[in-house]
Amino acid sequence: MENWPFTWQFSIVSRQFVQFSSTFRHAMSNPSLPFSIDIQITCEEHSVHVKWKVDKTMTGNPTRLFLGSCFPSQFSNASNGAEADFYYPLSACDFRRMATWKYLVYENKLTYRPLPKPSPPSFSYPVRCVYDRPKGWTPTFQSSSTGVIQGHGELAFHMAILNYDFSGPAESNVFPMGSFVPIWAGVNQQAHQPLLLLLEECVASTTLEMYPDTLTYPLITNKGCLVDGKKSFSKFLPRYHSSSILLHLQAFRFAVGQEVYIHCKLIAWDPDLLNEEKKACNYNKATGEWELLDDPFQSSLCQCCESTCQGRGKRDTDSAPQGLVLKSVLGPLTFTEDSL
Repeated sequence: MENWPFTWQFSIVSRQFVQFSSTFRHAMSNPSLPFSIDIQITCEEHSVHVKWKVDKTMTGNPTRLFLGSCFPSQFSNASNGAEADFYYPLSACDFRRMATWKYLVYENKLTYRPLPKPSPPSFSYPVRCVYDRPKGWTPTFQSSSTGVIQGHGELAFHMAILNYDFSGPAESNVFPMGSFVPIWAGVNQQAHQPLLLLLEECVASTTLEMYPDTLTYPLITNKGCLVDGKKSFSKFLPRYHSSSILLHLQAFRFAVGQEVYIHCKLIAWDPDLLNEEKKACNYNKATGEWELLDDPFQSSLCQCCESTCQGRGKRDTDSAPQGLVLKSVLGPLTFTEDSL
């Protein structure tokens, strides 16, 4: 059947040819592979066309050829060789978009999977389209925002990644190793008494949803202890207002090159009732001590960061309305070894 000439076609996404176009062709022999590679990639303004001259060892089942999550738009197997064509918008096929200061980068992979997942592909080839970043464009981040509190109206929680001086939204979602991710969180107090916003817990993961087996990287644990600050220069910054909090998070070595999401638990609390369970603590590398962000004279509340932080009485949980809590997800971010 491999040598039988045929043409096979999926529904082809309509294409609009525009003036912008860049084409790259890779035709070479790789000593580690038993066949040569001949792949042509054409990056249009909003789409990509990949032409792959497929080795005969991969032509038995065209449905095992993929661009990301997409099948070939067209496949032909003639006497002069087989060819798979992929015509898709950059918004399809699970293309991953990264924004740097200068460029928008879309990345994906061509793969041949002789066996179903979770078996790995036997062949993989990167597909990459790089565009000049439009003036004034900013990346869009996933972020939870509002929580309704029974009996106490509605509180609007916000969380965002900002630019380096916290003066506006981030202009890139790509952060080279060692650089800082400026994170802001706030709560709209509306008619409520003054509230103190705290980040009780934050972890990084490679998924938007959290599952029992999800691999995570701890950032803030133990009821407000910024544990990442012990091995980096991450820290809470001085507040401008009690209802918001600023976090300077240093890019960390977790899932480098992949999409990363920050999962946090936000709490709005009475600013006069700080305790071991309701606090924001920085680690001071110079002194080797934990310090309370909002009142260094009460830093003894942070001593439990090296053990387990627990409340000391019923008042800790009953002194504020229940439900002033929201779980938020922020991302995706990408950490890289080098900047583009």
